[in-house]
Amino acid sequence: MFTGIVEAVGTVTRLVQLDDSESGGKGTSLTISDCSEILEDVHLGDSISINGTCLTVTEFSKDSFKVGVSPETLRLTNLGSLKETSGVNLERAVRADTRMGGHFVQGHVDTIASILKTTPDGNAITFRLQPRDKSILRYVVKKGYVTLDGASLTVTNVDDEEGWWEIMLIAYSQEKVVMAKKKRGDDVNVEVDMVGKYVEKSVAAYFEGSAWDGGSMMEKMVQRMVDERLKSK
Repeated sequence: MFTGIVEAVGTVTRLVQLDDSESGGKGTSLTISDCSEILEDVHLGDSISINGTCLTVTEFSKDSFKVGVSPETLRLTNLGSLKETSGVNLERAVRADTRMGGHFVQGHVDTIASILKTTPDGNAITFRLQPRDKSILRYVVKKGYVTLDGASLTVTNVDDEEGWWEIMLIAYSQEKVVMAKKKRGDDVNVEVDMVGKYVEKSVAAYFEGSAWDGGSMMEKMVQRMVDERLKSK
């Protein structure tokens, strides 16, 4: 679990393509450096969010660490487009005493979004993004949360018909996350607010009925209303 508050921007210093996997394609081993501030309490097997993707530490030193990236993760995230010298957002998994400065983030990327345009607004920058999977737009609401490359950001505008949303990076954030250096056409990893997913499932279960009784809650409610109406006559 993460908060979406980026702790450091590391640098990819080595990419090694691994042997073909059973699932098809090749995985990659990434070495991330220039991040000593998040490695003081690291252990093998710890989870670190890299551009919003939860990955496991397999090796580490004072200033760098290594993770393995599966073919599936490369297909579903923008990690496959990383190069040596690329910057990446980093965040350690939360502790019980961590302040929740952002929102609950799992590190499970839902889709990739492309930057449609960037618009300067004083010392801030507005980014307009269009998701590859348009279905996630139902979880994106104005003033709500969205995680972009692991950073918790506030949605400033949404257009469901055209299929985009906007966020604004203030001057401080521009110095703390990799998205500030991205331009039109670049991709970002997206994780929507998980609360919306739970609410949707709960509401659907309420109206569709429980799986174990096979009934429809909506039908039961309507039938009850009809019965009460008939009794009152």
